[in-house]
Amino acid sequence: MTFRHRLLPGLVAMLLLASVAHAQATANSTQVGIQPVKANLQQPYIVKKGDTLWDIANYFFKDPMQWLNIWEDNLYITNPDLIYPGNKIWFDSHRKSGLTIVRPSPEVILRPVQRLKGNLDSPLLLTAMQRQDFIQPEQEQGVGYVLASPDERLNYGLHDHIYLKLNHPTPAGTLFDIFRSTDTIKSPKTGKKLGVLVEDLGQVRVEAQENGIYPAIITRAFAEISRGDRVKPARSINLYLQPTQAQQQLSGSIVYIRGGAHEAAQNQVIGVDLGKKHGMKAGTQLSIMRTGRTVRDPVSGKPVQLPPEKIGDALVLVPQTLASIALITDSTAPIYIGDTVIGGPEQ
Repeated sequence: MTFRHRLLPGLVAMLLLASVAHAQATANSTQVGIQPVKANLQQPYIVKKGDTLWDIANYFFKDPMQWLNIWEDNLYITNPDLIYPGNKIWFDSHRKSGLTIVRPSPEVILRPVQRLKGNLDSPLLLTAMQRQDFIQPEQEQGVGYVLASPDERLNYGLHDHIYLKLNHPTPAGTLFDIFRSTDTIKSPKTGKKLGVLVEDLGQVRVEAQENGIYPAIITRAFAEISRGDRVKPARSINLYLQPTQAQQQLSGSIVYIRGGAHEAAQNQVIGVDLGKKHGMKAGTQLSIMRTGRTVRDPVSGKPVQLPPEKIGDALVLVPQTLASIALITDSTAPIYIGDTVIGGPEQ
C-alpha cells in the first residue's frame, strides 16, 4: 500500500466526523436558537444591494450554513435566492411564524421587470455607438469638412495629417468626429425627415490655424477617410447606459432597419418614431410587439383579433427630437418595419 493509500481512510473518517459534527451543531442551533456573534446587533437587519442569506449568515454567525435557520425565521421570503434591498431580516429564533415577520416598508419599490435580462455585450455596444450616430436633418452638413492633405492622396487613415475647412474659429486641441451620411429616416405616414443616420469614420484633432485652414491629425480611423467627408463636434460616448423605463406610456413604430434590411433580429440597429419630444433618452427600454392575427371564431363565425404578442426588446442608443435609433437586445421572431414598440412603467 502506498503512502497516499494509507492516508485515504483517515481523511474519509475525518470528513465524516466533521459532517456529523456540523449536522449536530445545526440541530442544536435549531433547538436553542442561533445566536449572532456580532455584539449589539440591531434588529431587523436591512438588506443591502448584493446581500445574500449565505453572506449574511457568514457575517453575523461565522457560519454560512446558518442561512437556512435565518430563512426559517423570515418565512415571508418565499425564495431564499431572491432577497432585495430594503427587506428586513430578523435573527430572533422565537419568531415561529412568517406571519409575525415585519415585511418590507411601503417606501421600498421592487421592480424586477425593469432589469435587463442579461448584460449587454460591451464590444457590440461600443461598435453600435462609436461607429454610427443619429443626427437631425439640419446637422447633415456638419461644421466643416476634410479639405486636403500635405500630399496628393485622396484617402487617409490613422495618424495621417490633413487639412480641415471649418465654419467657425476653433482652438488647437479641439476634437471632431469625421462622418458620412448613410440613411435618412422618414415618417412612413408623412414622408417627413425624422433624422439622418451617419457612419462615423474616425476622429481628428485640430493642431493649429493657418489662414483659415486648420492642420489636423487623425487620431482614430474606423474606415477609409476621404476629401469632402464632414466633421461634427466629437461625442463623449458612455458605454455604461443605465436602463430605464419611460415615465409615461409610449407607443410608436419601427420605421427603419439599418442597411435597408427586410427584417431584423437581436443585435441589429433599428429606428423608431419616438424621440426626445416623447420622453425618450439614451437607455430607455422598449418592448417590440407584433399585432395579433385575425382568426375566425369557430362558434360565431365572426373574425376575432388576437392580442398583440411581445417578440423582442430594444434599448435606445441615440434619441433625437422626433425619432431614435435603438439596439435590439432580444428577439424571439423576425422583426419588421411597422412593428409596434411600447414603453412605460407597465410595459
